[in-house]
Amino acid sequence: FDGVSYKYSRTAERNALEHVDLHIRSGELIGILGGTGSSKSTLVQLIPRLYDVTEGAVRVGGVDVRSYDLETLRDNVAMVLQKNVLFSGTIKDNLRWGNPNATDEEMYEACRLAQADEFIQQFPDKYDTWIEQGGSNVSGGQKQRVAIARALAMDPEVLLFDEPTSALDPEMVGEVLNVMKDLASEGMTMLCVTHEMGFAKEVCNRVLFMADGYIIEEGTPTQVFEDPQNQRTKAFLRSVLNA
Repeated sequence: FDGVSYKYSRTAERNALEHVDLHIRSGELIGILGGTGSSKSTLVQLIPRLYDVTEGAVRVGGVDVRSYDLETLRDNVAMVLQKNVLFSGTIKDNLRWGNPNATDEEMYEACRLAQADEFIQQFPDKYDTWIEQGGSNVSGGQKQRVAIARALAMDPEVLLFDEPTSALDPEMVGEVLNVMKDLASEGMTMLCVTHEMGFAKEVCNRVLFMADGYIIEEGTPTQVFEDPQNQRTKAFLRSVLNA
């Protein structure tokens, strides 16, 4: 992100993002934290061009995202949302949604990485198990792991998570966070919008705190969470937790 600002419409009175400079190295896991309305999700959504910058540039691999063919860009930047939709069809059908040419072995590997293979193997029809509309016949944690596997089946260069655990109960949160920890150990480039401070502290290479469209703090988890001189982050955390 080089000098990135963004506003939702030309008539908007203020920018949603303001002068963001952020360089992410290949293989890094970046945790993005902040209160409601801080534009955390907007930041990551600029990468696959769900929005386009108003000022500055977002570059992937040194190339402005606006210069890529849109399909090529989105094939290489996969996204896992807070509430992912599974459609009626088999598990294989859902896994091939992002990559219709994925082989069975590629799907199985994606599911192993997403810790979905174990529960899929327990179904009588395994990968041919029928999923009801919206995934109503699987648990929330199972649905998220299939959604992560679906993203991995695309073999992306960058994987984006936007609050992937916020709609889950505590046990399922643990399941999904374990998947993300394993993916981090595989060296995949990931950005994760999260409210799970424990995950940010334990797993992320760097942590960003956002407020009002600005990155107000950036550093390693040790620098951000444990530096006794970091009074600004502590004040920010108190304001978020009180809210």
